Amino acid sequence: MSPLAQAPHGFLSPTGVEIAFLLVGLVTFGAALVTVTTRQLVHAALWLVVALGGLAVEYLLLTAEFIAWVQVLIYVGSVVVLLLFGLMLTKAPIGRSPDADSGNRWAALAVAVAAAAALVWVVVDAFRTTWIDLGGAAAGSTKVTGASLFQNWVLPFEALSVLLLAALVGAIVLSRKAKADPSPPPVNGRAVTQSSPPVTDSGIYPIEQEGAR
Repeated sequence: MSPLAQAPHGFLSPTGVEIAFLLVGLVTFGAALVTVTTRQLVHAALWLVVALGGLAVEYLLLTAEFIAWVQVLIYVGSVVVLLLFGLMLTKAPIGRSPDADSGNRWAALAVAVAAAAALVWVVVDAFRTTWIDLGGAAAGSTKVTGASLFQNWVLPFEALSVLLLAALVGAIVLSRKAKADPSPPPVNGRAVTQSSPPVTDSGIYPIEQEGAR
């Protein structure tokens, strides 16, 4: 056997799965970047589909099939479809939207970079000395996910359920139509009541017409 074949696996000899993971990650990052920088709302929603689908592929490559299908069913299949229906029902502009061109782009970029750096630092610091038992069940299986969710993360899970319930109640309240006002709308700045004299087509009261004569 050649010395090259006997060389241990390392950073300079990646496997096919690692190469695919890196390529899919680059595509996902590019799609997410286009999503937040494009000025066309419909294109942003479509690029969001690519970004969320790329995350699902990343989960599959990490042998977390359950998390991958949850990503597809909830985010790609529900959230993005809801966004597209919202764009269609609200008659969103098809071309470039002037509302998407904000002067706070650089401030938003700085906040996003700072948040990403903090998230990366927290994840690296948390998993620096973590050991994963490869002999047990897969980390992304339903058994391990359910046990971790209802044993170690019970309080965040319940807090998230309360937040989702509050968001649902708020959406219902905001979507309710305001009660129709029984009084007719004002004409030329004057409210029309039962005791008010009739108004002609020209918007002038008959008394004012006689006074003008």
